[in-house]
Amino acid sequence: MNAPQRLTDRKRLAILAAAAEQFRSCGFEASSMDKIAADAGVSKRTVYNHFPSKDDLFAETLVQLFERSAAELDLAYRSDASLRAQLTELMTIKVRAMADRDFLDLARVAIAEGMHAPERARAIVARLGEREEGVTRWIRAALADGKLKECDPVFAATLLQGQVKAMAFWPQVTMGAPPLAPELHAAVVDAAVSMFLSYFAQAKHAA
Repeated sequence: MNAPQRLTDRKRLAILAAAAEQFRSCGFEASSMDKIAADAGVSKRTVYNHFPSKDDLFAETLVQLFERSAAELDLAYRSDASLRAQLTELMTIKVRAMADRDFLDLARVAIAEGMHAPERARAIVARLGEREEGVTRWIRAALADGKLKECDPVFAATLLQGQVKAMAFWPQVTMGAPPLAPELHAAVVDAAVSMFLSYFAQAKHAA
């Protein structure tokens, strides 16, 4: 996909980048629309032309973060490749994405805000819920190909990714643990994939 060429598109991307840095480093309440405008190199009026409120800007920043992460996981299902190989690739990408400190910092802000202002969190979750991410699509395709037992794709994707997040996301976001050490990535991915396949895969495809 080519980068937007219109000036208004470039300004919008600059605002989102500045906002992500502000929210990441200062949190939601301490972030300033004035500072975001200055860091983006635009006027405060321009910021409000694109985003009517700080809530709107915060929500869009998180949606953009989600979409960038989800895009990396948008690998097409292949009927000619083993389930294990494909899932290992998907979950390896997931673990690497969650090791990014900027991602973890912004996720921490989002979760803290969700606890402080549930109504804001509900609006953001509703927007994210409109987008089906790549792991769910992959599972849906594997189901259609007869490789998995009958299941709810969203439920199955949540369980699979939850195994990885238990080691590579939640301790880092909630307890300030360091990113998962690179030498542990393969072991965590292998365990998550093995548990998923042992439960969801048709017997002849569980290996």
